[in-house]
Amino acid sequence: MKRVVNYMIMFMFSAFAATAVLAQDYMEGAEYKKLANPQKTASADKIEVVELFWYGCPHCYYLEPHVKKWQASKPEDVEFIRMPAILGPSWELLARAWYTADLLNVTDTIHPALFEEIHDRKKKFTKPDAVRRFFLAHGVSNDDFDKTFNSFAVAVKVNNARLMTQRYAITGVPTMIVNGKYSTSASLAGGNPEVMQVVDFLVQQEREQAMAAPAPAAAAAGQ
Repeated sequence: MKRVVNYMIMFMFSAFAATAVLAQDYMEGAEYKKLANPQKTASADKIEVVELFWYGCPHCYYLEPHVKKWQASKPEDVEFIRMPAILGPSWELLARAWYTADLLNVTDTIHPALFEEIHDRKKKFTKPDAVRRFFLAHGVSNDDFDKTFNSFAVAVKVNNARLMTQRYAITGVPTMIVNGKYSTSASLAGGNPEVMQVVDFLVQQEREQAMAAPAPAAAAAGQ
């Protein structure tokens, strides 16, 4: 019994020490930045992580395996959102492609395949017809593509992505936004694996702050 207790104490101390080192390693202004204008999140009861990306960006392509691995084991209290950044008019076409795939529920197929088509096969997408042919080659009907790609719903989502790109005040991709408050990237974090470690650190920081905050009812009672 004594051995079990000692083991538990050692385990708890190791976890605490690891957290303390992590807190010292990642600092605001170094591995991550605080947004000058924090943004509202889509879900009030979850910690939101937004990946801003562009299909034409090789750095986004190289980060993708790390994002996919992280997404597969992310905590239940984390909401992950992919958002195509729109930093110029030429970025809009592939933003429409992402939202078309999203509304057609084919992102599992289209998302990795589109990255591969651009970066492995050096395919350039500059016209909607090229995007249509790509979708058709991956099992989407011509009618479904046209109705969705040209839909009001996609137009609204693209406009929102353009607006949020501006509000997050990003200057490049990929950029990870944590809970509408913080941003990090490979250049800040020190590499692609490190990006997701900084994201985890910021998620934990937000979780601890939420747990420490008084409940609304208790706060109201204290007034």
